[in-house]
Amino acid sequence: MSALLLALAAGAVIGLALGALGGGGSVLAVPALIYLLDFTPAAATTASLVIVIATSATALYGHARDGYVRWRTGALFAAAGLLPAILAGAASGSFPQAALTLAFAAVAVVAAARLLTPSAVDAGLHPVRPLRAGAAGAGLGAITGFLGVGGGFLAVPALVGVLGLRMRAAVGTSLLVITVNSVAALVARTGTAGHLDWAVTGPFAGAAILGAWDGKRLAAKVSGRFLQWIFACVLLAVAAFMATDVVL
Repeated sequence: MSALLLALAAGAVIGLALGALGGGGSVLAVPALIYLLDFTPAAATTASLVIVIATSATALYGHARDGYVRWRTGALFAAAGLLPAILAGAASGSFPQAALTLAFAAVAVVAAARLLTPSAVDAGLHPVRPLRAGAAGAGLGAITGFLGVGGGFLAVPALVGVLGLRMRAAVGTSLLVITVNSVAALVARTGTAGHLDWAVTGPFAGAAILGAWDGKRLAAKVSGRFLQWIFACVLLAVAAFMATDVVL
C-alpha cells in the first residue's frame, strides 16, 4: 500500500477516535507515523503537532459555535503552558530516539488509564486553586511540546477537577488550550518542521478532520463507555509494542 493511502487510512481512524471520544485519539498519530509511514520519532512528534492543530482548531470552531468554549479560562490555562510547550518542543530534538519512544509509550498508558477511569460529569463544587491550575497548565504544555500529543485526555480532567468547568465546557475549552499549546510547540520546532514530508502529513491531517465528523455520528449510536474500553485496549497494545520494540 502506498504511503498516501496509508496516511489517509490512519488519519481517518484517528479522526474517528477523536470525534467519538472527544479527545485522546491524537495519541495514535505518533505510532502510526513511525510504524506505518517510516517517520523518525522526532519527525513523527512534529508532524503530529500539525495534525493536532488541524483537528483541534476545526473541532474548536464547532464547540465555540455551540457556546461550549470558556475563552478567558482557556486562555489563562493555555498561557501557563506556553513557555513549557516552547521549551519542551525545542528540547525534544536533542533527546535520543529511544527515549522519545519510551516516553510516548508511557503517555499512551496514562491515556488508556484515563479512559478506563470513570469521568467526573459534574463540577463546580469546589474552589479553584490557582497554583494547581497553573501547574496543570504547565504540565500539559510540556507534554504537548515534547511528545506532539494534544493531551485532551489530560486537559479535560484538569479543567473539570482543577478549574471547576462542567464536562461539555471542559471539552470545548480543552480544544482551545490544545490548539494554543500545539502552535507554540510547532513554532519552537521550526528547524525540524521544514523537513517534514508534507505530501504525507497534509493528507493525514485532512483525513483526520473528515474522520472526526463520522466519529461524532458513531458516538451517537454506540455506547461511549464501550468505545472508551476498546480505544483504551488499543492504546495499551500500542504502548506495549513500542516499549518492546525499543527494549528488544
